Amino acid sequence: MKPEEMKFDELTRLPSRLSFESSFKEAMQDSIDLHEPLSLAFIDIDEFLVVNETNGHLAGDAVLTGVAELLSENCGTNAITGRYGGDEFVVLIPGAEREQAFLVIERLRAAVDHRHVYQINDQQFSVQVTVSAGIASYPIDGQNEVELLRKADRALYRAKEHGRNTIRLAYDERMVPKTTHYTLTQLERLTKLAQEQGCSEAELLREALDDLLLKYQITEFVR
Repeated sequence: MKPEEMKFDELTRLPSRLSFESSFKEAMQDSIDLHEPLSLAFIDIDEFLVVNETNGHLAGDAVLTGVAELLSENCGTNAITGRYGGDEFVVLIPGAEREQAFLVIERLRAAVDHRHVYQINDQQFSVQVTVSAGIASYPIDGQNEVELLRKADRALYRAKEHGRNTIRLAYDERMVPKTTHYTLTQLERLTKLAQEQGCSEAELLREALDDLLLKYQITEFVR
């Protein structure tokens, strides 16, 4: 979308949801035509309702504008950002595999985590907030905008469910039969843990793989 055609959110001055979706459609087609990757991140301010209730809506607005500034400062000039609605933001990074996008969004998450002062209308508010994010990428996670939006949203949900102030990557929903790789004792313990946590075994395995890859700093995508 041409800059002069874009519409912007009045508060944050980021592209509106409709403008972002138009840019997303164009970037998606470019990635398909050029056989290049593209990554999408959903970013949500953790417990934003508490910020509003505790500090007032003016402080909430200051947080929204401040997080929007941090998006622009930390996501790179190639990124396409937008306010998707409420306290949810989106970042599209053409040319980035999901592991590369993870590093970009992690920089943003850390910047938000370390910021304590927000300002709007010449008023300063001391409040600490965090963000959670979910990332999905073309072509590994989806072949179109709808699939990527769904996978990124699901990854964001997992980030929220597992403590907030964290990032989760989308995964292929097809699972290799786990009986091929694990002992009976491990499977029994996994089943018990899933029941205790109220989630699926697949979610726990994906979380463990996330932590393993981060531990060994595996960031390159292998085709």
